Formats: sequence, C-alpha cells, structure tokens
Amino acid sequence: MPRHPQRDDRLGRRHAARREVPCTSPLDAVHAYAGPGTCAATLQIDDDAGATSLATLSVPVSTPIAVLQAIVADLDCPCIDSRDPDRHPRAVPAPRRFRVGLVQMRCASDPAANLDTAIDRVGQAARQGAQVICLPELFRSQYFCQREDHACFDLAEPVPGPTTDALGRVAKEVGAVVIASVFERRAAGVYHNTAVVLDADGSVRGLYRKMHIPDDPLYYEKFYFTPGDLGFRAFDTAAGRIGTLVCWDQWYPEAARLTALAGADVLFYPTAIGWHPREKAEHGEAQVAAWQTMQRAHAIANGVYVAAANRVGHEGPADGGLEFWGASFVCDPFGVVLQEAPRDAEAVLVVECDLAHQEEVRRNWPFLRDRRIDAYAAITKRLLDG
Repeated sequence: MPRHPQRDDRLGRRHAARREVPCTSPLDAVHAYAGPGTCAATLQIDDDAGATSLATLSVPVSTPIAVLQAIVADLDCPCIDSRDPDRHPRAVPAPRRFRVGLVQMRCASDPAANLDTAIDRVGQAARQGAQVICLPELFRSQYFCQREDHACFDLAEPVPGPTTDALGRVAKEVGAVVIASVFERRAAGVYHNTAVVLDADGSVRGLYRKMHIPDDPLYYEKFYFTPGDLGFRAFDTAAGRIGTLVCWDQWYPEAARLTALAGADVLFYPTAIGWHPREKAEHGEAQVAAWQTMQRAHAIANGVYVAAANRVGHEGPADGGLEFWGASFVCDPFGVVLQEAPRDAEAVLVVECDLAHQEEVRRNWPFLRDRRIDAYAAITKRLLDG
C-alpha cells in the first residue's frame, strides 16, 4: 500500500515544537504548545451524562508548570495525548474483530435432512467461534432450477416460516447471526430467492431478495423467481453491519458497490454455482478463477470483506446435471484470500474479520473518497448508444 513519508515528516516537525508538561495527577500528560505569549493544553472532558467534549486551557507562557498541573488536576478530566496517532476521541466505537463462518454442504433430495445438516453445521461453526454464519443458496433442497417444473413451487415457504423459525431458534441458542437462503413464497404466483438475516437473538433482522435473476442452461431461475424489490441493503446485527447478496449478484459491481455504500463491512454471497460436467475439462479452471476474481475485485474496490458460501457435489442426472464446485472462501479488503474450502468436500470455514485492517486499507486506497459521483449518471442506462 502506498505510504506518505513526506506527510509523516511534516507531523514530526510540528510535534518538535510542542512542550511536554509532566503531570502528577491521574492525567497521563499535558502537551503545551509554544505560542506568542501563551501555551495551551487540549483536554477531553467527560460529564456525568457520559458526553465527551473538548476544551483548550490557555495560560501565560510564564506560568509555572506546577501551577498548570494543579489547574488541570482540579478539572479532574483526562487529557488527550496529542502525540498519539489516534489523539482525537472516537465518535464511533473502536474498530473490532469478529469471526464469520461459511457452511459448504452437499444437499440431499430430502428438505428435512438438509435442514438437519444445516443446523448441525451452524453449531459446528459457532463452537469454533463464528459470530456470523452463512449457509449456501437454497440449501433446503437440491438445485431445482435445472428444470422448469410447476411442482417445484411446492418447495417455497413464507418468511417467517419453518426454515427461519428453526434456524432462528438455533441462532439464539448459539448466540450467532445466521444468514439463511430460502425459496420465499410471498403470495400465490409470486416467489423470491431470498437471503434472511437472523440475528443472534433469533429474530429476523431483515431480508434481501435476489435482484439479478439468471436464465441459462440448467439455471432456469427466471421461471421461478420474481426479481427482488427491496434494493441493496445492509443490516445492523449483534456482530456488526453486514450485507448479503445472492449468487448471480456476484457478477455485478453495482450490487457490491451499493451494498458497501449502505455501510456493510462484509458482503456475504450464498451461492449455488457449478460446472456443466461436459465443459469442466475445457473451461472448469477458468470458470472458477473468474468467479473468485470477480468477488475479490468487489472486496478491493469497496474496501470490504467478501464471503461466498457455495454448495458442493453433483446434482441431477448422472450423465449430465451440475457439479457444484465448492471453493467457498473469505477474502479481506485487500483481496487476499484468507481461507478457501476444497472443491470436492463439505467444509466449515471460520475466519476472523478485523475492522481495523479494513480501516487501514481504506485510508491507503481511498476509492470511495475519490469517486466522481457527479459523472456517473449514465450508469443507469443499458448502453450508451451513439
């Protein structure tokens, strides 16, 4: 990351003009500033109501240090150490760390068995310290969108409903946030591919309805899903502010950008993506590389963590169907892959996210700061013809 040694040098010269005043009170230190006839100490004052404010104490430069010490001690307030890189009081809580968990699982033909598996894996992730746990896309069933079949609508359920009720109880029991991908029945004939965020107390914190709906061979999602109408969202949870998108959304930088602009520190992608077996030998490696590269780019461009939870295993006819490629992963705001699951086996990943690291990356690569929002109106057009 680029650094700014010249900026550091200026700070060093400025600090050299300061005069430290030793203190015998509970204060750590007082820093006096040389000036025309006066010196000043910057103080942080906490009142009885818990509010914090700043005050500057100015005294003649000839004031004895002992007198200045006595004045500051009588105020009974902590002092900001102006030499400290973080010398200003925080307006928001200090950056902190939390662990995310990804469940990579095989999906059986029995929805009840899949729910049992998901519950077991959520428990595993929680026991490893995960505070936000993401399940794969539409984990309650095998990937039914390989065909257009009206009978598959019977798999849909309301939100809240059986899946969110069961996982809400688990979330409360283990004290972790759970992201559950469900086939939502909103009304007769209106269905969504929905990611539900269940908070650590078991309540439904919010939901995101998949916005980008594919229609490709063996991915006939337009037959089943109404495009989302809630926009791109971020949710405040017990573990922090997170955003969730779903599978095909992975390929759209606009979706990642808007979710990050809503304040999400982590973008979760419940996923069901795999190979057409006949294409695997020729295109398989390139497809996986493109999938991961795209999401790492979202992490870098937006200064966020990205976590993708895929299913694994073959589903469909033995001589066709889809082979889901697993490879669930978490990358940091610099695009570095922190952990990756195998392509051919179930796995539970637990990875620490450090918001102090996110802060450092964004300070050195301030892409959000330098956006030319005055010049992007054309992005809402399909193409720029002529």
